[in-house]
Amino acid sequence: SGSRDEALRDKRARILSRGLPKQKPIEGVKQVVVLASGKGGVGKSTTAVNTALALAANDSTKEVGLLDADIYGPSIPKMMNLKGNPGLTPKNLMRPLKNYGIACMSMGFLIEETAPVVWRGLMVMSAVEKLLRQVDWGQLDYLVIDMPPGTGDVQLSVSQNIPIAGAVIISTPQDVALLDARKGAEMFRKVHVPVLGLVQNMSVFQCPKCKHETHIFGADGVRDLAKTLGLDILGDIPLHVNIRETCDSGQPVVISQPESDA
Repeated sequence: SGSRDEALRDKRARILSRGLPKQKPIEGVKQVVVLASGKGGVGKSTTAVNTALALAANDSTKEVGLLDADIYGPSIPKMMNLKGNPGLTPKNLMRPLKNYGIACMSMGFLIEETAPVVWRGLMVMSAVEKLLRQVDWGQLDYLVIDMPPGTGDVQLSVSQNIPIAGAVIISTPQDVALLDARKGAEMFRKVHVPVLGLVQNMSVFQCPKCKHETHIFGADGVRDLAKTLGLDILGDIPLHVNIRETCDSGQPVVISQPESDA
């Protein structure tokens, strides 16, 4: 009975795998790391931007790129202080815009800043495919992908189309955010993407006057989830006005205040 069940499982897996696209590396890119969250508003894009800058700052010999895969709400152009349209190569590939040594590509470079993207799923998938395949990244050691929130079409398409070295899940310690963060981690496991660990964002607020610390979104929720899932905690980021202000002004904290605690 056990061997029959195992044979059935293998058969199902083979049938399902037939419908999946073949993974094809992005030309010139050695390692792809995706930063994701189940829920929006947990600071994922801020963390993605600072992660890309930190990878470059830690080793100046490494070339780093940043892809904004959030079609509906692209925020990388503002955070990386980039404007304008990408140029084209003779092979009709888009050239990424560059700032702080990071090559960036985003839907935000292709539409007006205030224009909403009112598209159905198929159009979104086509845009994601173009951002993945029709960009001349040159030679990159790391491509950091800022994923949209949720576990939908974009996440599946990216995970199934390109080999991913690992995923990082961003969450606040709040119970509502943790529910979705868990779903995000489980989704990557289902599509066989290694989950590198979790980042606990907005973990504590320190009053700038009296230095009293308040856990606005709860304490250690992400740490508890990491234990449950058997994953590492990669970072514990405070809720700090400097982190928000520097990203809003297009001068992320890693580049503008590298010696600060944040």
